[in-house]
Order: sequence, then C-alpha cells, then structure tokens
Amino acid sequence: MTKRRFTPAYPAELRERGVRLFRENRADYSSDTAAYRAIAPKLGCSPDSLRVWCQQAERDAGQRAGLTSAEKDRIKELERENRELRTANEILKKASAYFAAAELDRPFKR
Repeated sequence: MTKRRFTPAYPAELRERGVRLFRENRADYSSDTAAYRAIAPKLGCSPDSLRVWCQQAERDAGQRAGLTSAEKDRIKELERENRELRTANEILKKASAYFAAAELDRPFKR
C-alpha cells in the first residue's frame, strides 16, 4: 500500500481568487508555469494546486475537455450509493443463507 500525502483542503474562495489572479495576470509572464510559480506563493498554495484549479475552472466553463465539477460530484455520489447497495446486498445474501440453513435444520412435519 502506498503512503498518501496530506493535501490541505483550500476554501472555495481561495481557489476562485487564485483562478482570477491567474487569468488577470497571465499576460505578464512568459508561460503558464511561470505564472503559476509566481502567483501560488502569494496564495499560500503550491503551483500545482493552482494549475489544477485553473484547469478545472476551464472545464467548468466549457473551455477544456473533461469532467466538470458537477459531473465529478455526481460520479462520487453514485459510487458511494453503489458501495452502500453492494454492502446491503451482501448482508441480505448472508441473512438469506442463514435462514435457509435454519429451515433445513428444522424437523419435517406432515
């Protein structure tokens, strides 16, 4: 099992501000990477986080291919629901097997 790094959850306001700052100041830099590296420390996040936020904002605006935030949320919700249903199904299968075995152990009456 790989060890997962801790990733802080940034407030939506900070992400929106970062995307806005990037869009407003992108022309001042030679590349997107240079802009991310200059703007991210001012926000207290990593350049990669800022890059991901900007790309997701572009997807949400329809400017980039990929899943929008709403679609990602819906998929997460459906996966959670699917997990819960699988768990419930397993419980019902075990209960059914238990009661079927109990029925077989009961003496036969005519």
